[in-house]
Amino acid sequence: MGGVEDNEPASKRMKLSSEELRRLSNGSTITETVAGSLGDLMARPLQSEGGEEVVGSKGVIKKVEFVRIIAKALYSLGYIKSGAHLEEESGIPLYSSVVNEFMRQILEGNWDESVVTLRNIGLTDEKTIKSASFLILEHKFLELLDEEKVMDALKTLRTEIAPLSVNNSRVRELSSYIVSPSYCSSVRSPKQDTLRARSRSKLLEELQKLLPPKVMIPEGRLEHLVEQALVLQRDACMFHNSLDKEMSLYSDHQCGRDQIPSQALQIFQAHTDEVWFLKFSHNGKYLASSSNDQSAIIWEVYETGVSLKHNLSGHQKPLSSVSWSPDDRQLLTCGSDEVIRLWDVSSGECLHVYEKTGLGMVSCGWSPDGKWIVSGLNDKSICMWELDGKELECWKGQRTLKISDLEITGDGKQIISICRETTILLLDREAKVERFIEEDQPITSFSLSRDSRFLLVDLLNQEIHLWNIEGDLKLVSKYRGHKRTRFIIRSCFGGLDEAFIASGSEDSLVYIWHRTTGELIESLPGHSGAVNCVSWNPANPHMLASASDDRTIRIWGLNNLSTSTKQKEPQSNGIHYCNGGT
Repeated sequence: MGGVEDNEPASKRMKLSSEELRRLSNGSTITETVAGSLGDLMARPLQSEGGEEVVGSKGVIKKVEFVRIIAKALYSLGYIKSGAHLEEESGIPLYSSVVNEFMRQILEGNWDESVVTLRNIGLTDEKTIKSASFLILEHKFLELLDEEKVMDALKTLRTEIAPLSVNNSRVRELSSYIVSPSYCSSVRSPKQDTLRARSRSKLLEELQKLLPPKVMIPEGRLEHLVEQALVLQRDACMFHNSLDKEMSLYSDHQCGRDQIPSQALQIFQAHTDEVWFLKFSHNGKYLASSSNDQSAIIWEVYETGVSLKHNLSGHQKPLSSVSWSPDDRQLLTCGSDEVIRLWDVSSGECLHVYEKTGLGMVSCGWSPDGKWIVSGLNDKSICMWELDGKELECWKGQRTLKISDLEITGDGKQIISICRETTILLLDREAKVERFIEEDQPITSFSLSRDSRFLLVDLLNQEIHLWNIEGDLKLVSKYRGHKRTRFIIRSCFGGLDEAFIASGSEDSLVYIWHRTTGELIESLPGHSGAVNCVSWNPANPHMLASASDDRTIRIWGLNNLSTSTKQKEPQSNGIHYCNGGT
């Protein structure tokens, strides 16, 4: 492509000076030309595409592109002499003489000449040429206004900018700067658009984004390629689960299995019956559990371990679930076909009891702003309440099942529940729109991702389905291996960036899959009864909790502590050794 090829003698090239290149790399404004051109250093022509050399063992990296990108990176880092030496020794210029001339014209404010040169750098897309010309002439117009050359600015607008037929709304805005100075100052002052905020070097950066990368290499291209390679390696790493894991350019990235919580560091038996549900708080500082023994427990999470904080009693039936307030200062507990209680986390005091005459509650959830809650009732309706117990709204009909989960998306707009045996309802309470996830098998539970974009659905046929609920509903992945025949078994997202899926199982194991690949990477033994629920600490990717029919709660951490320090016997309140946060 023209504009990259450079067959002129070195003595005839017009190039930016070293100082100009350095300043341009730093985004500064250049108002005068500095002596010391790099022209004499670029002695050899750019190699033609016909016989391109390649580097690297795979033969996919073109040498010319590789050298130019390295030179660009050197200049951006401020290594002006090194960049110039690379161009000289390789014979591969960073820019052609035409592009260098174009850049010089922009920096010196030679607008008319730069528009002409723009058409000589080998662009074939007329739309790109017009868009680039618009940016240049817009800058010319604004500088003329800044210099109070109003008639010249008006002429530029009428005879040069408008005929391009590009961005007509912007043309009207520019014209308003002339006819209505007050409008100009209140909406977008021309002085803001000139050398102060939209310097000439800034204009070059905008043009750089618009022009083909072969003509003007994008800023930070080498850094982008390296970051992309590291991210791809990280995403391909099956066990990546730590912010502390350093990624180096010196070797390929690979984590070991020791990054997955697989060692039971603490075992608690504070409940007197089967433990049905547990959930870490949003900040990871607390854990709440509920049981068939009609009680809930708030646990406090420290760097050294987990300990019992409050035992919450008052329900007359088994507790099916709990829900943390957005600020983690309050907790909802839901009895099976009973009432919902609101608790103060700090004191353990019951602040309110939500109930409806003749009906029982089956599920609960918080609004993102913490100002209201929702509950599922055993008449299959969903109600919204103020914290003081005032009912705000109620959606009648088959909105939920007797045994059901309930979630509210992070924007507070959608309420999610199981409305039929094989169907999940996504109710947009503002738009009054209902969407449905239809499964072929009965649904037993579900879990919403932290970003509210994905839903994890547990099915009767021993499968867990991952659905994308952002926009069109789409089944993304399936996870298999755990056992479920009779009980409600719950799964969860977890780990760093929620890169893993964990689930309980009726075979007494805790299962962990890699979220993206669906590969089963761990099955953790230890419980002696069905594992009903799991929860991954959102603040510590190395901490996982599980609740079981064996009446215990297990806290899982990294398997890297000395065996002599690990607690052997289960205790209800003892502090065992536990890994800290990352």
